[in-house]
Amino acid sequence: MSTSSYILKLREKVGNEMLWLPGVSVLILNDKNELLLALRSDDGTWGVLGGFVEPGEQPADAVVRETFEEAGLVVEPGQITSVIAYERVYPNGDRCRYLDTAFRCRIVDGEAKVNDDESLELAWFPLDRLPAVNDHDRQVIAHAFTETTEAWYAPPSAAATSGGVIGISSHVAPLS
Repeated sequence: MSTSSYILKLREKVGNEMLWLPGVSVLILNDKNELLLALRSDDGTWGVLGGFVEPGEQPADAVVRETFEEAGLVVEPGQITSVIAYERVYPNGDRCRYLDTAFRCRIVDGEAKVNDDESLELAWFPLDRLPAVNDHDRQVIAHAFTETTEAWYAPPSAAATSGGVIGISSHVAPLS
């Protein structure tokens, strides 16, 4: 599995400690309304395509790059369906916390195929018969295929909105 040279340089300095990283998730349906998932080579689980947003890269560019690298597909990013922060611990002990932006995408060119060493297999699954996926991917998938056209995000926590040390200052007017 190829790891970004940027992340490798950071890992030389911090070891397995937590890294805060931007990420993207890619949700692609075929003409049969089936979702493309990848069988990950690092832990043997099914999941959505996606990855790290490289320094200086826009999230939509990362979606296009990651999809081609992983599945040999050229896609057009469409609707942002969710923005979620989540943690992942990799089999080698590396810890990351991602700020993940999920995009529904449309295939522009290509046929889905394993195109790098990150996946063992790619497959299309009906939305009502998905294999087991991790909590993050389950949440991303659920929010991508709802009736709403608005992106989902976790609402502010009580600590963030209480006006305490972290949060909204009492002199800031609420949005109306």
